[in-house]
Amino acid sequence: MKKIIILAIGLFITGVANAQSTDKAIRLGAKAGLNYSNIIKDDGNNNFETDYLVGYHAGLTLDIKLLPNLAFTPELLYSTKGYKLTSTFGEFTQRTHFIDVPILASIKLAEGFNVVAGPQVSFLLSTNNKFENGFGTAQQTIVEDESDRFKKSLVGGVIGFRYDINSQVGINGRYALDFQKNNENGSNTTPEFKNQVFQLGLGIKF
Repeated sequence: MKKIIILAIGLFITGVANAQSTDKAIRLGAKAGLNYSNIIKDDGNNNFETDYLVGYHAGLTLDIKLLPNLAFTPELLYSTKGYKLTSTFGEFTQRTHFIDVPILASIKLAEGFNVVAGPQVSFLLSTNNKFENGFGTAQQTIVEDESDRFKKSLVGGVIGFRYDINSQVGINGRYALDFQKNNENGSNTTPEFKNQVFQLGLGIKF
């Protein structure tokens, strides 16, 4: 998995280098914002209800203009996801840390308003589990390179919008969903599910 992440970062840096040597047709940017995440449970031992968890995302963007109303807009993001569960025994929170690589197309529908959509590959870095009740708090951090509980990479999709306030600043909102389950066989400790995330953020182009 580390080799795949390094390759993705290398390709992105290559694009950045090209962006710095071209005109406005290719622009480097940065973005950050909030995540509102939960899971979609599949078959298996998943007899429990979950709630949304607030997280964040931040990273780099490229805007490569292909046509007057069409652009190729890949991104490289650090993103936190997960869910929380409240029961009679206490509150359980699972927060997962990912490197997301959305490969998006941006279609301009009106002045400043763009629809974005495309596939996304997510690389799992670590998982933090936290359980709280009236007696105390227990926490566990799992580095996924040292565990085979979850898949290390997942393929998903993204759809959303971007509104350019001006040529440098824009706001964006989107929905991202994993197409693959985090594992193939759910259990009480590692339920099988797909991540889903609503994102709202602010972007800057240089």
